[in-house]
Amino acid sequence: MTTERDVLDKLATVRDPDLGRDIVSLEYVKNIRICAPIVSCEIELANPASEAVDRIRDEAKKALLGLSDIDRADVEMKWAVSSSPDGAPQSLPGGQTAPASAKPPGVKNLIAVASGKGGVGKSTVAANLALALTQAGARVGLCDADVYGPSQGTMFGVSDRPEADEQQRLIPLEAHGVKLMSMGFLTTKETPVIWRGPMATRLVQQFMSGVLWGELDYLLIDLPPGTGDVQLTLTQSVPLTGAIIVTTPQDVARTIAEKGLRMFTPVHVPVLGIIENMSYFACSHCDERTYIFSKGGGETISSELGIPFLGGIAIDPEVTLAGDAGTPIVSRKPDSAAAKSFREIASKVAAAVARANFESGSSDQPKEILEDNGKLKIVWTDGSDTVLPFDFLRNHCPCAVCVDEWTGDRKQLVLLLPSNFRAVKIDPVGNYAIQISWSDGHNTGIYSFRSIKEMAKELDA
Repeated sequence: MTTERDVLDKLATVRDPDLGRDIVSLEYVKNIRICAPIVSCEIELANPASEAVDRIRDEAKKALLGLSDIDRADVEMKWAVSSSPDGAPQSLPGGQTAPASAKPPGVKNLIAVASGKGGVGKSTVAANLALALTQAGARVGLCDADVYGPSQGTMFGVSDRPEADEQQRLIPLEAHGVKLMSMGFLTTKETPVIWRGPMATRLVQQFMSGVLWGELDYLLIDLPPGTGDVQLTLTQSVPLTGAIIVTTPQDVARTIAEKGLRMFTPVHVPVLGIIENMSYFACSHCDERTYIFSKGGGETISSELGIPFLGGIAIDPEVTLAGDAGTPIVSRKPDSAAAKSFREIASKVAAAVARANFESGSSDQPKEILEDNGKLKIVWTDGSDTVLPFDFLRNHCPCAVCVDEWTGDRKQLVLLLPSNFRAVKIDPVGNYAIQISWSDGHNTGIYSFRSIKEMAKELDA
């Protein structure tokens, strides 16, 4: 007779490729009901835009039909976005400490959209990602923190002034299902914003604490270009779930984007990935691609820095026309190639958020990370330590290059490593993982503290 344990054992063979773990250990399986020969359950994913929904459902049904007394399996797919933790006091360069920070009430995840320079289409990307996530069913807000050049009001066709509640909190405007706040709503074309840095940073802080955002799964923050006071203040005053870097293919844009990436490292904000805008122009008649601004710049910097490449977006005049008309391309022409690219990238962003939240949910935090004679040594806050040989860690790299996302099988079972194999660099990823750059050039593996402890148990077994 089938039991709930039997059901869970079968479903443990089904993996979520977004997080690279089985759906049972992720606690996705809910409401198991057994009435032989029928079994039913719910699977609740953390990514509302997941492209793996149908395959996970089919694999779950197939697994359940493998039970001896079951000939019908009903699987209902749902989703629930996880919430990133509030911030803890952080050590900053110069021996200073940033105080603990909290997200706006009701907001689950804060995602910064940044660029090292202007003119790369960052605001267009932010607007369309917000819409793509909204169309997937998520509750989304967009904060236009580019106080010197606010543009989201134009892109969403909104120009009204926001009202305030009895506590003098601003009520965001709404368009296409997205909640919006922008400096552009508080000024007119005749009143340009001429502010010094401290005034601008106070306004951005006000947009976080003085706006009634309500219940949101994601609040995207369209940062000003560059790495100035506004960006640094934001990263230190609110607990960002992660950041997205927008760049273009040119070498100069890549160099500046790298500076933007490094802005988030000292404050332990994980970079969720890189988006390459204006990747190429596709002829509407023959589909031939012309790489106007060079080719592969985003993927190159992604590979060099070990940051996920979220995707490229083609040059399409319709994207600009849609933004100028107040209806971003994802809504104006949902079947276009550009809209499809934005939806695919939005799915990857949501997956990266879910992965970061799952890994940061571990109570395991390092007090000290050391290199010890060819081994990684982590001293944890509870006083215990974990020691793993570098060759073991390299052979257990969790990245998609080394592990099949669907099966969990290693693509390279044995690596031929040189005798002087070593870790060239160890970088923190948010507050939940480290990223190791190896002497063989491989650098895409992100080792969460949770997975490091799991590896230690495997090594000791």
